[in-house]
This record gives sequence, structure tokens and C-alpha cells, in this order.
Amino acid sequence: MPEDRHSATVPPDLIELGRIVAAYGIRGWVKVQPHSAQADVLLDTASWWLKAPVPVHGGAGALPYARHARVQASRPQGAAIVAQLDLSPDRNAAESFKGHTVWVPRSEFPAPEDDEYYWIDLIGCSLYGVAEDGASALIGVVQDVADNGAHALLRVERAGLDAQGAPVPVLDAKGRPLEVLVPFVAAHIGAVDLAAKRIDSDWPLDF
Repeated sequence: MPEDRHSATVPPDLIELGRIVAAYGIRGWVKVQPHSAQADVLLDTASWWLKAPVPVHGGAGALPYARHARVQASRPQGAAIVAQLDLSPDRNAAESFKGHTVWVPRSEFPAPEDDEYYWIDLIGCSLYGVAEDGASALIGVVQDVADNGAHALLRVERAGLDAQGAPVPVLDAKGRPLEVLVPFVAAHIGAVDLAAKRIDSDWPLDF
């Protein structure tokens, strides 16, 4: 029996990596705008999951519609990626996927090189810096990673530790979380322990 792409089990570890912004050419290729500079994952994986921009079924708990697509060919196109999928044999089919987000299971990401990290793995890590007395101290928890063109930046929500040693957000006078941007470069990052979800740096605690 042919695979039912509508009912296939959706992997639990999907990571959103881009969005289909247009059809490309007349042979059913799609044009994808990646979400980050680590778009090589899209080029290195043989299948994607496409999620529609709106849920199929109504209700607050509805999940976006997802379909499994095999990547038959792909290549960079400027800052974008163009790909031929088995789900889009012609331009009309490709047009129908405009607005769909593109997802790949984290378990299918190619292994990174030594001292290289996928940004998604850095999110949720506790970032430690240096206090005035030279001791290591918690700065906060990484919420996002951005690219400023020269290097990656960690967007860190400042935090302290509660009595149990768990991070507690530090708020401003209006109750909003305080944030700091920390360059993710060798000059400031000393060690990354993904298993412990910890990043050590020389970033000043009060910067």
C-alpha cells in the first residue's frame, strides 16, 4: 500500500527550520526561506515535514497539519534554498505549499563538527559568567540564538537561583524579564556542556 502522508506518525522531535515562500520554476520546485544561518540541515536531510499555516481542525488544542515530503533535490539560491519534493510534481502543486513551515526531526540532524553546535541545542542552557570576586555565577538561561552577520548572539534571560538551585527569572520594575545579549565566540565562551545544559563564559555578571 502507498504511504498515507496524511496519517503518518509525526516525529515528536521536529524542529522548525524554515518556511516555503514561493514556487520556483515550472517543474514543481519550492523556495524556502531558512530561519537561521544553520540552514545546511535542510540541504543535508533527505526528508522534511511540512506544516500548513492553519490547523486542519478547529479548537485551541489543534495541531498544524503536517505532511511528510521526500527531498529529491535541493540547492542554495542566494539566502534561500530551492528544493524539488515528491509532493509537488508541478508548479501548481508547489504553489499550494506556499506558507507551509518546514520541519526536520532533531534526531536526523547530521552530526556537527567538533566545537560546533546546533543553535537549537543551545536554547535552554544555563549561561554562567564571572562575578566581581572572580567566581563563576549564573547569568541566566538562553532563550534564543541570533546571527548579527559576524557571529552568533545568545539572547539570555537573566536569572538567579532559588533555594533548590533552579533558575528564577530576574524582572525589571514593570515585571518584565531582563535580558542580555552575549556573543557566542571563542573569545568569551569557555565550555559548552550540552548534557548538563550549561555554558561557561568570561562574560561579566553585571554587564
